[in-house]
Amino acid sequence: MVDQTQRIFNILTFNQISAVGLKRFPSDHYHIGSDLTHPDAILVRSHNMLNMDIPKSVIAIGRAGAGTNNIPVNEMNCRGVPVFNTPGANANAVKELVLASMLIAARNLIPAFRFVESLQGDDKVLHKQVEDHKKKFLGVELPKRTLGIIGLGKIGRLVADAAIKLGMKVLGYDPKITVESAWSLSSEVQKAHSIEDLLRHSDFISLHVPLMDSTYHLINDEMISYLKRDTILLNFSRDAIADEDAVLAGITNGKIKYYVCDFPSQKLQHHEAIITLPHLGASTQEAEENCAIMVVNQLMDYLQHGNIINTVNFPDVVMERGSPYRVAIANANVPNLLGQISTCMANAGLNIHNMTNKSRGEMAYTLVDIDSPVSENVIDDLSRITGALLVRYLPILAENSD
Repeated sequence: MVDQTQRIFNILTFNQISAVGLKRFPSDHYHIGSDLTHPDAILVRSHNMLNMDIPKSVIAIGRAGAGTNNIPVNEMNCRGVPVFNTPGANANAVKELVLASMLIAARNLIPAFRFVESLQGDDKVLHKQVEDHKKKFLGVELPKRTLGIIGLGKIGRLVADAAIKLGMKVLGYDPKITVESAWSLSSEVQKAHSIEDLLRHSDFISLHVPLMDSTYHLINDEMISYLKRDTILLNFSRDAIADEDAVLAGITNGKIKYYVCDFPSQKLQHHEAIITLPHLGASTQEAEENCAIMVVNQLMDYLQHGNIINTVNFPDVVMERGSPYRVAIANANVPNLLGQISTCMANAGLNIHNMTNKSRGEMAYTLVDIDSPVSENVIDDLSRITGALLVRYLPILAENSD
């Protein structure tokens, strides 16, 4: 068997991944390229992988970003392939764009800019036209206005903190908030009892939820009916979180003053109450570097040691090396599979040094450290267990085991 600290891993890249992250791959053990034919792992940003034939050699996919709707996660589940992402790595970049968007909308800066650009004549004429028409762009200030935040993950919490520092009142709604998120949430954020409660009482609304079946068209005709007049709606989550037809109707009936989002479409183009940006949420040098570093670290830890942190389809599983001989098993979350793994190893005369198993929905993952080397026959036997999807042997030399 090949020592995992000595073997060569091939990493196929799509899109341009920050060089700061790629440099973390040791060049003597990792080949990086955009045209590799038998990759062990794929690094991707927004490249659409949904219809591509992903090589059978792939055992991991790393998304340098948060969203994974460009990756066939269900197909990877069937193969036991973890799909990593980088939640929170671009959070500050998105937060800053949300703040900028609130200010742009509150002060009518886009129509004001267009107005000035349309003026003609000498300075005297320009000044007169400016004075005659500037009242059309009268705005509002943020202090004491209420910002409703739907989704209180890392980005939502950063937006909340920044808004509070600007003097805004913040209402938060997140029925699936984690304990960690709850602990780090400012005590000044008021809890909305329901999404309807938040919509009724907010002057600005910012969406920060992932796109899932339950959040598809979360903002629809019914939800918009609860809005106050002239609400400013901000969407930097995913396009399909808001129903574009409902948003356009909400603008027409006065519920929405501005819709600011990061997702251009033909329906949203050329509308004076809509500001669309070319998907700039994570487009900062810092965010791209943070995402690349984070996902590369996660991939290396998985490829060499089997540890899993931050995937969208497997539980987090991290176990310190207790011996040089480790087996990693991605498996379906079905009864008695753990018992079959133990029995298989016992039948081969192997003593288990340490073992951990966790599940997440239909998927489960097992790490087993063994006191002695494991033969290929044992790996083959483990692979034949019904429900075992991907079995990897991850030995390292004793001197590299720390």
